[in-house]
Amino acid sequence: MGPVRRRRRGGGARDGAPAPDGARGAAPLIALAGNPNAGKTSLFNALTGSVQQVSNYPGVTVECKEGTLRAGDRPYTVVDLPGTYSLTAYSQEEAVARDFLLNHPPGVIVNVVDATNLERNLYFTVQLLETRTPVIIALNMVDLAERRGIRVDHTALSKMLGVPVIPTVGSRGTGVEALAEACAGVIEGTHPVMPTQVRYGHVVDEEVDGLAETLGGLLPADARRAALWFAVKLLESDEPVSAEVARLAGPRAAELEAAIAAAVARMERHYDDDAATIVAERRYGVAAGAARQCVHITPQSRRDTTEKIDAVVCNRAAGPVILVGVVAALFFWVFKLSDEWAWIPWPGGWTSPTGVVEGCFEALSGLLDGLRPGWPMLHSLLDAALVKGVGGVLGFVPLIFFMFLFIAALEDSGYIARVAFILDRLLRVFGLQGKSIIALIVSGGLGAGGCAVPGVMATRTLREEKDRIITMLVAPFMNCGAKMPVYAVLIAAFFPDRRMPLMLLLWGLSWVVALCAAWVLRRTVLRGEQTPFVMELPPYHLPVPRGVLLHTAERTWLYIRKAGTVILAINILLWAVMYFPRPPANADGTAPSPSEAVAHSFAGRAGRALEPVTAAAGFDWRVNIALIGGFAAKEVVIGAMATVYAMEEDAEDADASLSARLRGAPGWTPLRAFAMMLFVMLYAPCVTTIAVIRRETGTWKWPLFATVYATTIAFILAAAVFQGGRLLGLG
Repeated sequence: MGPVRRRRRGGGARDGAPAPDGARGAAPLIALAGNPNAGKTSLFNALTGSVQQVSNYPGVTVECKEGTLRAGDRPYTVVDLPGTYSLTAYSQEEAVARDFLLNHPPGVIVNVVDATNLERNLYFTVQLLETRTPVIIALNMVDLAERRGIRVDHTALSKMLGVPVIPTVGSRGTGVEALAEACAGVIEGTHPVMPTQVRYGHVVDEEVDGLAETLGGLLPADARRAALWFAVKLLESDEPVSAEVARLAGPRAAELEAAIAAAVARMERHYDDDAATIVAERRYGVAAGAARQCVHITPQSRRDTTEKIDAVVCNRAAGPVILVGVVAALFFWVFKLSDEWAWIPWPGGWTSPTGVVEGCFEALSGLLDGLRPGWPMLHSLLDAALVKGVGGVLGFVPLIFFMFLFIAALEDSGYIARVAFILDRLLRVFGLQGKSIIALIVSGGLGAGGCAVPGVMATRTLREEKDRIITMLVAPFMNCGAKMPVYAVLIAAFFPDRRMPLMLLLWGLSWVVALCAAWVLRRTVLRGEQTPFVMELPPYHLPVPRGVLLHTAERTWLYIRKAGTVILAINILLWAVMYFPRPPANADGTAPSPSEAVAHSFAGRAGRALEPVTAAAGFDWRVNIALIGGFAAKEVVIGAMATVYAMEEDAEDADASLSARLRGAPGWTPLRAFAMMLFVMLYAPCVTTIAVIRRETGTWKWPLFATVYATTIAFILAAAVFQGGRLLGLG
């Protein structure tokens, strides 16, 4: 076997349904499947060289992602399936994984198994063996298992199951070369694999074999090797499988249905239990038996470090306090490192990372001054829309970078799964499902830095449709990374000495509003019972610096790319509607002031038209323009405000930062700034989130509802805070 090389494949994300085989070319297919938190995605990254997110909480890998592995001279397509405990499609991610394996049979399935929880993971392995597809077991996290005093005899396990078992440590790349070579060997036929046929005992086997023989004449040729699996699922009364087999049976459907009913009746009569429970117990028995023979626990396998830490971190009393402390520390270090501490050498002294970016854009703005006399419109476009508008957004790249850096470290350590555990009980009181926590955290619920788009997509792990919709509707209330620049500008302008407490307050408010909204929705438009959820806590890991930096760089680059494309386009559009039409000359022949020119423009007129309403929340026409732009993307709010104030050359200091301009602008007070932050936190999701909600729900009803009800809540609360503050003499 030649050397193994990995490379990243662009645009690999799939939306559940896989692309046709032809779209993948001739590259043979390798599917990675396994339980959540078995280290599947990190192993995928190690195989393909990709830099996808690796998160220690379930439900993030809700789409099939693919990359390319090169072994020898041949490329192989590697697909990372959603983590799942079963091939019974209760949730959407289970359905995605199962449909992929059955409808697009891969050359080999790499079953990623957590060595520290072998017995539980083998339950899924047994189901894979039932499909009769070639399987390779990646016995992952063997280093952690050994530290916990658990030794797995992988050779014995391989002989027992009839498949290769390769010890790996995905996060460090250990065993990846051997795994890649084994995959190539199985696909190329140099290392044939035939999984051991799973047996459940005489009575069950007899019924399974009988149904499989009947199905052999009904299933298409490419599905006949999974006839045993179909037979087991029919005995379990799996509804999607029953419907599919009935369709294939056609006129013989009634005959097949009678055979299934008779087989189920015989099993239940023999064991005095329902058939699904009988099959599940037998499957657990196979997994337990294999684990018992292959796992050796040393005397040193006593209470490990993870359990000791969890005793404190997940404590009912101490857990929430520690969580608030972690979030406070997160905000403290982000602001100190990105803006407050001058720790980078710079001409004339030292400056902060934010100061470096702002200095570069100030210098660029100075270079454009020469265009002003002869090319006023071009100067306005380049200086206001590009330098001031986009530069205002890019000025927060250091803040976003450090936010993503700390979030990635927390994810890789395993702490975020504990956050989900700590908040699970609280969320249930407000009518949310346990797994809703994951979507809220992904949306920015840990502190900030998330995004509502993957948050909405993470709701696919929820089994009940009403739970999914409620979570989709409240997830955008979390403080995503796009809202951070707005907070940073306003806090720097009006609360410079209270950055951390203000961010903590906004973080807490986002949770309060989301939970209250969920409580109301559960009891009004989306009544229904909540489904149970078992939270899994992965072991703690020491974050790997390379992985943390790769995840941070990828997320930060997405932010920069968005500022350079979508936000740039929107800023140019906003500049155009703020520049045209030009006002007529004054009666004395002089040109109107820049402020009057902006007010005369299309955007100025629209902003002023809304002023009678938005004045209740303290917003003037300039803020209205920015908030309208924020419907496209929340980052645009700052870009648009920077553009508005840049076009008003009568500002006190044209080179001052946006925070400084707002601080000196008439009408701006801390109370008004806080009302605006509250409104930005809660009002309509961005258009991308709206589109994803539409795709996930299959109707425009819910995205439109989300836009209207979120904006209504935002305006009512912002107006209440502003008017209440004025009554109290706060602004």
